[in-house]
Amino acid sequence: MSAAVSGEALRIGLSTTTAEPALTGGRLDGIGVYSRALLEHLPHAGVEVLPFSFAPPGDARRLTVGRALPLSFPLATLGDLLLPSSVHLNVSRAMGRNAPPLDLFHATDYRIVRMDCPVVATLHDALPISHPEWCSPKMRGVKNWLQAKAARKAQHVITGSHYSIRELVECFGVDERRISVVHHGVRAEWFDAPPVEARDATLAQYGLNAGYFLFVGTLQPRKNVERLLQAYLALPPVLRSARQLVIVGAPGWRSEELVKRIKAAQQQGENVIWLDKLTDDAQLQHLYAGAGAFVFPSLHEGFGLPLVEAFASGVAVATSNATSLPEVAQGAALEFDPLSVPEMTAAMTTLVRDDAVRSRCIAAGRRRALELTWDEAARRTVAVYRQVLSH
Repeated sequence: MSAAVSGEALRIGLSTTTAEPALTGGRLDGIGVYSRALLEHLPHAGVEVLPFSFAPPGDARRLTVGRALPLSFPLATLGDLLLPSSVHLNVSRAMGRNAPPLDLFHATDYRIVRMDCPVVATLHDALPISHPEWCSPKMRGVKNWLQAKAARKAQHVITGSHYSIRELVECFGVDERRISVVHHGVRAEWFDAPPVEARDATLAQYGLNAGYFLFVGTLQPRKNVERLLQAYLALPPVLRSARQLVIVGAPGWRSEELVKRIKAAQQQGENVIWLDKLTDDAQLQHLYAGAGAFVFPSLHEGFGLPLVEAFASGVAVATSNATSLPEVAQGAALEFDPLSVPEMTAAMTTLVRDDAVRSRCIAAGRRRALELTWDEAARRTVAVYRQVLSH
């Protein structure tokens, strides 16, 4: 009798490849944050979690979060392509000879292969296919083909927003009946204001004055930071003088021109700060706490976690009205057309000059963030596991 039927705690294998410091260099992207959050919160939702990573040959001994799967992802994928569909990756081998089998494996990114247990996969978006212009062209065709094949191997798919369902159906060919929406969340500590002394020390370390405009995200075309910079530079000089633009994010693909523009603005005496190497979670929370407004102008998001981090931190938010972001914000943010620099500038001006609007956005954002916690996401994820195993 399976654990799903008997009511016992499920044994869940969880992909932690994107949260494994030995494989990421210690820098978490959005999928890494998601994987780490599930690792921490799923046990509180009543399941036993066993973390696994696809490690390149020779790297298995360096893993600190979980254990290595029996094969690297390229080799496992090759096996899926060349061997009969009855052949599966034997995850039990990685658990030891006498370990009880897994009830289910949860792949938190596109690294999906056939396994000796049901597989649930979280697919955050279909960006390489829906918007190839925003992704690296290196091996794009092969990667897209592999991702589409991988997406169809999972018994069920989780995605972070209702917006993403259409993309997954159209681009990956996933059956909509096999997709569940589980909104992402924030950690509980985001709701607690950090100690003033610690916050001020971080701001002083980076030369920041409280009340700045804040953006958080990797510098890449879809994040639309170039228009954000233009919108900031279009603000009245007195406003730019009083409030810095603080950009937190590592340079990503095709960011060279943006980096040049940021540095040019700095050389011209503009109040622009770029923090490209920030990896400390506590310091990031300090930066949110010191912001006067959070601006998120992204052109495309499967969810948009920084939005919710800002809500929980008690910061007024202006965001783009594109893709999943209105669904996530639920009216708690000022929305603008991300292709319109004047609209972005107007929203930024309103948030720092209109006390009533700013207060309303802060209160609405806190309420929205309380609906989007990792504890709630974990409970909903376990409900998907049990639904899959009951069929």
